[in-house]
Amino acid sequence: MNLNATLVFQMLVFFILAWFTMKFVWPPLMKSIEERRLKIAEGLASAEKGKAELVQAEARIGQIEAAAKAENQARLAQAEKQAAALIEQARKDAEAERARILEQARQEAQQEAQRAREGLRDAVAQLAVKGAEEILKREVNAQVHAELLGQLKAQL
Repeated sequence: MNLNATLVFQMLVFFILAWFTMKFVWPPLMKSIEERRLKIAEGLASAEKGKAELVQAEARIGQIEAAAKAENQARLAQAEKQAAALIEQARKDAEAERARILEQARQEAQQEAQRAREGLRDAVAQLAVKGAEEILKREVNAQVHAELLGQLKAQL
């Protein structure tokens, strides 16, 4: 065997293999690698976009929380004002009711005092009649002397 022929034959096989690889194997590999690179790039871009959206979402959540806290504080303040107004209204109503009850009690006391005076006048008139009867030692007719007894009541 000739060493030069073997070398030439090996170079020829090498070049045919290189050409075959560059013509049929290399393009699909490069295409697959390029597709994979694009997928990775898209994934990274999506990840960056997702991070940006996450930051925006967190900012919106912060704004919503702040708005909710402010609204909650406003509602609490409004509820406290309403509670104070209700307490004040109840206090005014209770004061008016107390005044009404006191006035009613005063009127009832006056009526009771008036009835007591009337009863006392009647009792004094009866005592006066009894006293006069005892003094005169005769019976005095109250129906006959009703006008006289009425004047006596008025004087008392």
